[in-house]
Amino acid sequence: MNGLTHLWEQGDGVGKAVAAMLLIMSISAWVVIFWKGWLLSRARRDLVKGSQAFWESADLAAGRAVLQGIDREAVLLPLVESVSTPSGAGTLAARSDREAQLTRRLRDSLHDVLQRLQAGQVLLASVGAVSPFVGLFGTVWGIYHAMMGISTEGSVSLDKVAGPVGEALIMTAAGLAVAIPAVLAYNIFGKFVSACEADLEGFAHDLRETLLTEQE
Repeated sequence: MNGLTHLWEQGDGVGKAVAAMLLIMSISAWVVIFWKGWLLSRARRDLVKGSQAFWESADLAAGRAVLQGIDREAVLLPLVESVSTPSGAGTLAARSDREAQLTRRLRDSLHDVLQRLQAGQVLLASVGAVSPFVGLFGTVWGIYHAMMGISTEGSVSLDKVAGPVGEALIMTAAGLAVAIPAVLAYNIFGKFVSACEADLEGFAHDLRETLLTEQE
């Protein structure tokens, strides 16, 4: 802790800016991690429970009513609502056949749901990719700053070099400390989103086939 305090006090504007940037990136990543972990866990549970309850319903209206009480993150309900609302009369959408209408509505709703589930992934990927280089830049700048300070004293010894250089290397460790949780969370959440996407695509396909069968 004393080393961090000394590094901050001895650092110039560039070093402090790098440290502040790493802190902001770390806070942003952890906020997204906690938020997405909560959202995806709820969405995954509701998806499994809601899908089962929907197919046990008597008809589309009953299934929609059941999902309104189960689907807290609205992952299934938008798909059902998209096929429950008819296209406006006189529009190009209304002129297409029933199969094309269902396909288009379900596809658009599915894209909207997946976009919400994937929110925050870009930030995690960016933090995981950029923060090590930001930390490395802070280390290089810190070593340069330390060497310049030592050179002004006129004498160089191991004691005078080891301290400032060791403190500068903390920036590299800080960059890795920011990157590793972001990368791990990105990979874990990616698997969650992929699993939800597969289930949603299956649900949309089954719903489309069921409605087309009823029409016949």
